[in-house]
Amino acid sequence: MRVLQFTFKLLTIIGCWRPESWSSLYLRIVYDTYTVFMVILLYTFLISQFLDIIWNVKTAEEFTENFYATLASVVSCSKMLSLLVNRNNINTLTNILIEKPYRPLEGDEIKIRYKFDRLIHTNTLCYTILVETTCACISMTSLLTEFRKGNLTYKAWLPYDYHSSTIVFCLTYAHQLISLTAGSLVNVACDSLICGLLVHICCQIEILECRLSKLSNEYNNLRDCVRHHDGIFKYAFKLNSKFKMTIAMQFIVSTMVVCSNLYQMSKSSINASYLPLLLYMSCMLTQIFIYCWYGNEVKLKSTQLLNNIFGMNWLALNKDLRESLLIIMNRTIIPIEFTSAYVLSMNIDSFVGLLKTSYSVYNLLKQV
Repeated sequence: MRVLQFTFKLLTIIGCWRPESWSSLYLRIVYDTYTVFMVILLYTFLISQFLDIIWNVKTAEEFTENFYATLASVVSCSKMLSLLVNRNNINTLTNILIEKPYRPLEGDEIKIRYKFDRLIHTNTLCYTILVETTCACISMTSLLTEFRKGNLTYKAWLPYDYHSSTIVFCLTYAHQLISLTAGSLVNVACDSLICGLLVHICCQIEILECRLSKLSNEYNNLRDCVRHHDGIFKYAFKLNSKFKMTIAMQFIVSTMVVCSNLYQMSKSSINASYLPLLLYMSCMLTQIFIYCWYGNEVKLKSTQLLNNIFGMNWLALNKDLRESLLIIMNRTIIPIEFTSAYVLSMNIDSFVGLLKTSYSVYNLLKQV
């Protein structure tokens, strides 16, 4: 059974993962066409916002107002590209988890996998509700304010006059709202995928601890544990290498968006437009927090393994087994640590540092 089932449903919705049942040539063409449509939808939205900043923005207030929305589109497009490019790698990373030695074999190991699967499902569902509630709030606020005034939800440069007719305006307005929703789902799918795989690394470490706790004087069992431990390190390194640029982009953009949002909120009065800004800020903070939290959890779990091995009944084991356990302990001294582009570590300290940096930039913007 495939892991991260809910996440893969989201990937299917955004056009990044063709359902396995769609194996015929006709259905493959239909889904590939849908994927192209989603890519065009996101990138035309980004280009229109970017061109508006270049050609239409005149003041600092207009720049900050457009900048945070454009950054969100940049992240969505980069994540969409990353998911499409890494489809084979995603398939490999998820299939590994249902093969030996990663596949749970006994009842207690199955319970451990089930516990982490439920955690991933709950986190993904809550995160999806938060993000889509924000999108719904932005859309409703825009419909009640900007739409009535004949304005678009986001300022954009377009090669035609969208005020020329009601139909053209409504189609352009709908394009922005659909692109907003699609981009939000891309963010949810990509973040849930990466964080879900981080949780599965914690799951594998806990399964390994369970197997080591039942270790007897049979050398074959320990040899499998050593291979499992080595495989977890290789798995973590591969996951980090495939998504390091996506994580780095998320860190950079989150810093800029948070300080830009703080500036916008300080300039806005408490009105209908304040709630979407507040929800958007919550989404951005949650987005980067889950990366840092589960990156930190992986590091703690890999460090905790050393203490658990040290607490085993060494006197009941023979010399060869004790030597093999020492090999695992020596390897565990250096914990599994995820980084963004091998520069900034994904942990709670990095999250606090991001908030401090954002606030410092906000103070600088306010003074200027």
